[in-house]
Amino acid sequence: MTPFQFQRAADAADALQAAGAFGAKYLGGGTNLVDLMREGIERPAALVDVTGLSDKIEERADGGLMIGAATRNTALAENRAVRERYPVLARAILAGASGQIRNMATVGGNILQRTRCTYFYDEAARCNKRRPGTGCDAREGFNRIHAILGASPACVATHPSDMCVALAALGALVRLEGPEGVRTLPIVDLHRLPGERPDLETELRPGELITGVELPALASARRSTYRKVRDRASYAFALVSVAAVLDLEADGTVRDVRLALGGVAHKPWRATRAESALRGARAGSEAFRMAADAELAEAQPLSGNAFKVELARRAIVATLSDLTGDRA
Repeated sequence: MTPFQFQRAADAADALQAAGAFGAKYLGGGTNLVDLMREGIERPAALVDVTGLSDKIEERADGGLMIGAATRNTALAENRAVRERYPVLARAILAGASGQIRNMATVGGNILQRTRCTYFYDEAARCNKRRPGTGCDAREGFNRIHAILGASPACVATHPSDMCVALAALGALVRLEGPEGVRTLPIVDLHRLPGERPDLETELRPGELITGVELPALASARRSTYRKVRDRASYAFALVSVAAVLDLEADGTVRDVRLALGGVAHKPWRATRAESALRGARAGSEAFRMAADAELAEAQPLSGNAFKVELARRAIVATLSDLTGDRA
């Protein structure tokens, strides 16, 4: 075990001061970071425990919600306002992990978990995420679970969070505090695609800390759901997942739609092409298939995951059909 210093922060200001002094990593529930430390992949010289940050879920003046970064995933999924007004988020969290992990994991920590695959954990494998410039064995190796959208020659890993897929569909904002002050960033812009530097996974600046997540006031989110397709019912990341919000006119025309995909890219994937194809169309399986085709037209499957293209297409159609009551 690599020795490290440990400090518990009382609030955001305390955390920023401690991290600046020690060059530390922030520690939430530890469900990802501790695992990486145990495997020897992460070797921080110091940890700052930030579970003392706000864990409140508060009503905003505009009708949205402010979620403290230290809110446990279980508490978020069980919150009445979340269940009633943002069911897609509650369902995504419940699909994400076991009860024990949800009881420990925090909202901020879930957002910042590492994008990774089995090769990332294998010291004998080439992995640009672990050691930039060494190559990516996943591209020609066992790549069944890997990306079909937004990947690069340097990395084809997929982001594992279910919660973040729902947040992407909802248009959530992430509140950040750092040495340069406070700012907010759309969650769809927080995570990076791999490009040539897959080791750089987010747009966080040095020392920045997630202190909260803002959910917009979104009446249409009451008609929303989450579907996760995976190899087994527990302890499995998504092969493909779909977060969907659907707003219909009285005649069945799509007034607005929000779609995000998981299991297909290095970050939660907002399906903007599918959304554009659906707005103004009459809701139904044919329109849903055309929208899915528009989103997946640029998919670049690998040798072992071409099935994900059709799986994603069917998952999009099925999820939207659930929201319209059309099971055809």
